[in-house]
Amino acid sequence: MKLEETTLGAVVARTGGSLQTGPFGSQLHASDYTTLGTPLVMPINLGDNEIREEGIARVGPKDVRRLRRHALREGDIVFSRRGDVGRRSLIRPEYAGWLCGTGCLAAKFGSRLSEVNPAFVALYLGAARAQMWLTDNAVGGTMPNLNTGILSAVPILLPSRKVQDAIVDAIDSAHSAATDLQRLIAKKQAIKQGIMQQLLAGRIRMGGFTEPWATSRLVDVTHRIGSGITPRGGSAVYTHSGRPFVRSQNVGWGELRLDDLVFIDETTHSTFPATEIRVGDVLLNITGASIGRAAVATSALDGGNVNQHVCEIRVDPSRMNPDFVSAVLNSAIGQRQIDAYQAGGNRQGLNFQQVGSIRVPSISLAEQALIAGVLLDFDDELQTLRLRLTKARDIKTGMMQQLLTGRTRLSIPEGAAR
Repeated sequence: MKLEETTLGAVVARTGGSLQTGPFGSQLHASDYTTLGTPLVMPINLGDNEIREEGIARVGPKDVRRLRRHALREGDIVFSRRGDVGRRSLIRPEYAGWLCGTGCLAAKFGSRLSEVNPAFVALYLGAARAQMWLTDNAVGGTMPNLNTGILSAVPILLPSRKVQDAIVDAIDSAHSAATDLQRLIAKKQAIKQGIMQQLLAGRIRMGGFTEPWATSRLVDVTHRIGSGITPRGGSAVYTHSGRPFVRSQNVGWGELRLDDLVFIDETTHSTFPATEIRVGDVLLNITGASIGRAAVATSALDGGNVNQHVCEIRVDPSRMNPDFVSAVLNSAIGQRQIDAYQAGGNRQGLNFQQVGSIRVPSISLAEQALIAGVLLDFDDELQTLRLRLTKARDIKTGMMQQLLTGRTRLSIPEGAAR
């Protein structure tokens, strides 16, 4: 496969197009925005070759006419002019007629496209080589900035139009697979949330259980509620083996995140209060942005410790199922109670008295186990789907690096074309 060494500016010029800066702040003010009207593509709306439509700004017909030179056509590529200069999006048919907004640049392709597929160019500019070049060549100390001169000089390896089309089709297929998985995950999460609210509020009962639905305070159904401390010496005492040491980033919504789990040695462990983790303890984040997230300790954490940002809740096994308690804390029922303690913008954290005051359904262990089992089945399915999504994204990234640099060549039948 022959690759032509060229630049973005040369490629755009070859089509009869140009590189153009979006309207400056003096041309377009926030006061011009309307609730209804033509969308403005701003840097905040740009992702990895996608446009994020949520909260997009709009302008009315008068401003559309005034800014008509900034109207976008199918195949144009919009770039962020400042900040994260690697963000860009191809204008797909549904976005044609939208406006390039303040803080953006646009590669506006012409009509001579026999040698250039704009979708290929958009993909190429998202690959590691081009992204690194943009970062290295952006100007400005505090905030990186692009201009049409820098953008024009971005190096591009351009294969034949036939090869460009085949590469776009292959990467689009990989992207569609990942997108389909994202939608399925969102659907499964919504179903789980709906069922969880019904089960944990007693609106749906399991297995014919009919005894009265009651609640208890956590303090009345636990053996211990406590947390740890920050080791003297901070992160310098962390080791690669020894006692597991749980921090807030290790506790997710019903899951443990152990990729960055650290450890402490026996000497450091001996300085901790009596909070040694046992299998089945419920771990709850009580400070910071992740406040309210809860998960159940597995054997991977047995014998470890928590820091002061994580609360260790040891439930009474004759009264409560740990997985059930974790589900309640992660549900809207638990989060409303946690939020009530954080009212007024005070996000300093929960104390042990507040944790102990959280009310959980106090029903038979058998029904708790059934409810927890239903929700854990959802979690297992979601985890499987997330792993598949990670693999699909990795495949897409690998394809981009291999195909867009010519390291891997597609077999294209003679005469193949769009």
